[in-house]
Amino acid sequence: MPRIFSFLKPYRMAVAVALSLMLTELAVELIQPLLMAKIIDNGIMQNDLQEVMKWGGIMAAASFAAFAAGVINSFYAAHVSQSFGFDVRKSLYDKVQSFSFANFNLFPTSSLITRMTNDITQLQNTVFMSLRIMMRAPLLIIGGLLMAFAVNVKLALILSAVAPFLFLFLIWIMGKGGVLFKAVQETLDGVNSVMQENLTGIRLIKAFVRRKHEVNRFTRTNEDLRDGTIRALRLMEVTMPVLLLIMNLCILGVLWFGSIQVNTGDVKVGEVVAIINYATRITAAFSIFSWIIMAFSRARASANRVTEVLETEVDLADHLDSNESLTVREGKIEFENVSFQYPGTSEKVLDSISFKINPGETIAILGATGAGKTSLFQLIPRLYDVAGGEVRIDGHDVREMRMENLRRKIGFVPQEALLFTGSVKENISWGKEDATMEEITEAAVNAQIHETIMKLPKGYDTRVGQKGVNLSGGQKQRLSIARALVRMPEILLLDDSTSALDMKTEAKLLGSLKKYTCTTLIITQKISTAMEADRILLLEDGRLLAEGEHDALIHTSELYRRIYQSQSREGNRDYA
Repeated sequence: MPRIFSFLKPYRMAVAVALSLMLTELAVELIQPLLMAKIIDNGIMQNDLQEVMKWGGIMAAASFAAFAAGVINSFYAAHVSQSFGFDVRKSLYDKVQSFSFANFNLFPTSSLITRMTNDITQLQNTVFMSLRIMMRAPLLIIGGLLMAFAVNVKLALILSAVAPFLFLFLIWIMGKGGVLFKAVQETLDGVNSVMQENLTGIRLIKAFVRRKHEVNRFTRTNEDLRDGTIRALRLMEVTMPVLLLIMNLCILGVLWFGSIQVNTGDVKVGEVVAIINYATRITAAFSIFSWIIMAFSRARASANRVTEVLETEVDLADHLDSNESLTVREGKIEFENVSFQYPGTSEKVLDSISFKINPGETIAILGATGAGKTSLFQLIPRLYDVAGGEVRIDGHDVREMRMENLRRKIGFVPQEALLFTGSVKENISWGKEDATMEEITEAAVNAQIHETIMKLPKGYDTRVGQKGVNLSGGQKQRLSIARALVRMPEILLLDDSTSALDMKTEAKLLGSLKKYTCTTLIITQKISTAMEADRILLLEDGRLLAEGEHDALIHTSELYRRIYQSQSREGNRDYA
């Protein structure tokens, strides 16, 4: 909680204004029973209309001042809460953007979305209500008790006798509520996860006729959310009846004892009325506490979840002694005795791999599923750090470079083509923010997607649906390649990104890539693609099994020869 509410520091002045206006409302609310006592004792009981008019006018003026203070307070409270929510959400998003792949493994995507939306909404609503009414409730109880003592000590003692019990009861409820509402938010993560999976895989669900299965799966998760929320709310709902019962008994005690005191002449009627008025206001404040506790319990759970992300240590960052001037200039790549395993696992994905790639070379990487091809790719732009050995570019360990300098010189096309909502032009220029239309067109031509784009309704201005839903697999792959080419990279990494292309289109694409002077690495399952490369690296079970040109490997590597013969017999079928 302290970490989260430190985001309120820039708005200290606005918070102070809002609280001062809230205190103005509170002061009027506390003074009104005294004014009523004056009207009764000095005016009504004495048949003095002038006193009634005087104190009544003061009460009306005070009420108008409280009304004005309340309206202005709402504006300030809204400003602070919305600005606070904006800052926390921005900070959380910036933190997530700095995460390494290992950090992302700690938080499911659905959980991060919930934390950036629902949890932050809970927090900003709590800030707003704190500045508007939450702070008033406890202060009204304390102020009401003090004012009651100022009116009549004996009657006030009845009110003060129950206050400690109610306070302890509320503390207990808050502790229990925090645990329950944390569980509710975690269950909400599960609901969002199921919904995200279903919406992403809706085509597969329909193709396999699994609608009922997925509906049942969502229903079970939704029921867990419903049951958890009901348990939390039931606990919260117990609060108000208990508070009202105790406070109403307290008011009855004041009335009974006060009537005795009035009859003996020790207490004035106005004083009894004032004490009853304070008791009623305290009761109303306590009744608000059930809602306040629920809001704070949810806010505390949400604050802990947001803080958990904000305080997560990013395990992949620029070294303090990294050279800011270092960048990729030639594209020479060296792996020296490189080993790697994913964080949290002990099994090596890559084991003692060494090779050198000269600037401008095209290298094909072959291997079965799980051989470590993609893992090898991810070490070059330093998406992960090696467990042993060194990855060097232009003679420098990649850990010596600033990650931004390193990655700006690399064009990366992942295995799964991912496009963003926007136009075709925007998706290609995503690879280079200041790309001109000529550069965008050239990249599209070389990626063999220009003609397809020109056939779209609005050409380069055609909108691409989320994740490229309105494009075919091959079109998405070629757009992803164009996005990488537009930045004119020194190193181009293609992770099985031509798998959806026919042989003719793929051949044209590989021919176009020769126009670029960059070092190119292509993960592929196709021998026909590998044959176009300068050299081939053959991986098996995380080890570099063979390296060389196609003709040499045919004679020196039994595995490569089997792959070649298999694809030759079966019509160039992908090796998997």
